[in-house]
Formats: sequence, C-alpha cells, structure tokens
Amino acid sequence: MTEEKKDKKIPHHVGIIIDGNRRWAKERNLPAFEGHNKGFRKLKQVPNWFFSRGVKIVSVFAFSTENWQRTPEEVNFLMKLIRQGIDDLREMAEEKKVKVIFSGRLMELPGDLPEACQDLESRTQNNREGIFHICLNYGGRAEIIDAIRKIIKNNLTVEQVHEGMLKKYFYQPDLADPDIIVRTSGEQRTSNFLLWQGAYSELFFIKKYWPDFEERDADSVINEYNQRERRFGGDQPAKGQEDKQLKSHA
Repeated sequence: MTEEKKDKKIPHHVGIIIDGNRRWAKERNLPAFEGHNKGFRKLKQVPNWFFSRGVKIVSVFAFSTENWQRTPEEVNFLMKLIRQGIDDLREMAEEKKVKVIFSGRLMELPGDLPEACQDLESRTQNNREGIFHICLNYGGRAEIIDAIRKIIKNNLTVEQVHEGMLKKYFYQPDLADPDIIVRTSGEQRTSNFLLWQGAYSELFFIKKYWPDFEERDADSVINEYNQRERRFGGDQPAKGQEDKQLKSHA
C-alpha cells in the first residue's frame, strides 16, 4: 500500500441530494418520466461505488416532503417508481449484504409503500457491508418537528432537554452524522436535507445531473473530502472530532 493511499481520509458517511432528473430529460427532449427512470436506476449502483471505497454509510434524498407539490401525474409516477425500486433494492441489498434503512414520514406514503419499506429494513437488518439510508417523504424541518412532538408527548421537563436527548427522537438516532453532503445538478443549497445532522458536514456541489453520475464521481467526492480541513468551530483541524464521528454507531 502506498503512503498516499494509507494517509487518504475516507468519509464515514456520505449524504447525496439527488437532483437534475427532469432537466436531464428536458435537455434530451425526453419526458420528465424518463429522467426519473434513469435516476432511480442509478440508485442501485451508486451506494456500492462508495462502499467499495471504504465509505460505511450512504444517505440519499429520494423524495422530500415538498415534492408533493408537483403535478399529481408526476407524483403518482414517482410513487410507482419508488415501489418498484424497493423491490429492486431488495435484490441488490441481499447480493451485496447491504443494510437498508429509511427516514421520513413513511406512514403517509400511499398503498403498501410503508409496509414495503419496513419489510426491506427487516430483511436487511443484519447485513454489515454498508448502510444505505433512504430519505423518503423526508424533510429536515419535519424531522425536528416530529422529534419535538414526541418530547412533548413524553412530558419531558426543560432540564431534560439537550442535544443528545433531542437526537434520540430523530428518525435514525444512532446514525453517524454525514461527513460530506453532495448535491448534483449545480444547485448550491441543501434544500431541507438532514438539517440537524449536516450542521458541520462538508458541502460539495457537482454540476452534472444525477442520471449522469459516474463511478469516477465517487472518487471525486472522496478526493474533495481529502482537501478539506474540518474544524467544527475550533481554530485547528478537529482530528479528535473526526475520530469520534468515525467511531459513531453505524
């Protein structure tokens, strides 16, 4: 092993805001549905590109609480695509031994989607080759609101409220925070994705649309991460904090 590879920092947790499906299709004079089709097929490939490079967790923003504002035709198509995608992910997860978990208001999803998500989580819960975290009907603000509602319901006192306690009420309380959050399509905002968890995440914006994401882009993300110095509000690079993040429950 070369010294360069030995010293390379591999992010423990990569978050991805998948964006640009519709624009990808429009530039090719295709219907938006074709862009979504291409984008969802990409979801089966990308996590394993990162896992093979040493990343332990990949989170993706698949459908936001704001996406319900799209046309009924597009939303219905996306729901059917997601339902089919869950079946496809089951095959991938079983083959690659990947654990799949979900965050979001799953019980508001139509048809048997909530049960399909729970079934996939149950089937893959013992897999250890990586965690694929899918944010579905998810919003960072919604997650915080849902956590506060649970706190009120449990009658906690003011003295009991602190950061560690609040995190216990999030959708995936044991998941390590993302080290780097990537957004495709050139847009430079996080759009309500993992607001609390991404407070100190590095941000990396890629111009290409999500359907054009390639395996070499996984290397670009890791290389970009290696150029960053994470300080977490301090004066010096926060090596101890990074180590703490890497040791967090996966």
